Amino acid sequence: MAISKRVGLGAAVAALTLTLPGAASAAERSTWDRAELQKFAALPATTFVPGSEPSGSSLGTAPINGIIPPFADQPIQGFSGVLRNTDGTFDVLSDNGFGNKANSADFLLRVQRVAPDFTNGAVDVVGGINLTDPYGNVPFPLSRADRVLTGADFDVESITRTADGTYWIGDEFGPYLLHFDRAGRLLQAPVPLPGVFAPENPTRGTTPANLSSSKGFEGMAQSPDGGTLYPLLEGTVAGDPAGTLRLNEFDLKTNTYTGRHWTYALDAPGHAIGDAIMVDRDRLLIIERDNGQGATSKVKKIYLADKRDRDRDGRLDKTLVADLMNIANPRHVGGFEGTFTFPFQTIEDVVILDDRTLAVLNDNNFPFSAGRTVGQPDNNEFIVIKLDRGLDADGRILRRF
Repeated sequence: MAISKRVGLGAAVAALTLTLPGAASAAERSTWDRAELQKFAALPATTFVPGSEPSGSSLGTAPINGIIPPFADQPIQGFSGVLRNTDGTFDVLSDNGFGNKANSADFLLRVQRVAPDFTNGAVDVVGGINLTDPYGNVPFPLSRADRVLTGADFDVESITRTADGTYWIGDEFGPYLLHFDRAGRLLQAPVPLPGVFAPENPTRGTTPANLSSSKGFEGMAQSPDGGTLYPLLEGTVAGDPAGTLRLNEFDLKTNTYTGRHWTYALDAPGHAIGDAIMVDRDRLLIIERDNGQGATSKVKKIYLADKRDRDRDGRLDKTLVADLMNIANPRHVGGFEGTFTFPFQTIEDVVILDDRTLAVLNDNNFPFSAGRTVGQPDNNEFIVIKLDRGLDADGRILRRF
């Protein structure tokens, strides 16, 4: 009889737990089966903005993966953030150009608008905006007198869009938060992260850098109510435990950091994150990757991370929801047979399409990365994967465009 009562009480508690706000959902179970490839499209590596300015003048003239710089136009590459639009198109953020401050002064920072055509496996470029500072909000010298922003000014790596249609973009050189209007015009001075300085930070003076180069805001999530940003560093701040990253909190109403931050622990200190987006007020999808490409790619994963820290170890809880090196492809989508892999050095874009479906894009580091075929520059690939089960995402996230 005592056993019967105990079982009955356990069932009642379990039923109650499922109804409590903030309780663990089915999506947080630790075992998820393989994601499945649903759609595939690709934008050729050698795609350029028509009639744009020359670029790549600091790359030399020797072939790189068969591509000879410099270029007559601006390459459409380096996708480091993605947003979906109401018309089936997507806004994708190109990063600082060719990899560092010194070689990217002739790469114009830009938000591209693309339209995947999954029937034909193609991606159409349908527009875009250059990022500019016409109002003089940047307090330090820029690389161009006309105040068009370049890869020598900022290394833009993450993007979100608020209800008023303006963009918030995360930079790695400060690291800074950058606020742009719909036309790509900077609306206010760059917002620094208090106490954190990258080597490229132009205002740190004699203050030592405490963040490695190119390790600033790689991901940036927005709360379901639209009032808070959660920018995630790619690198460890000096003095923090190795392989831990700070997820910061920024209040859009007060335009200030709240001082709160959470800790995301990488599987290994040599890993990096590629993107971070909200699922609900407590959970995020985070891309974690190693630095390999092609045959050396081992870790390219999407985790569901939880700020509630249920195991009380001081770090975000992590549940693997998709292994991008082990995607089921029974229908041979994209002409790939067997297991589909996404073997790129940098995978920096994830967006929720519905509660079980994600779009994932790579940053092809044109012309440097060759993860799909040795000796050939990677295309910008656009894949859609179906998860093993639903995320139980906040409806406001699913409706957000």
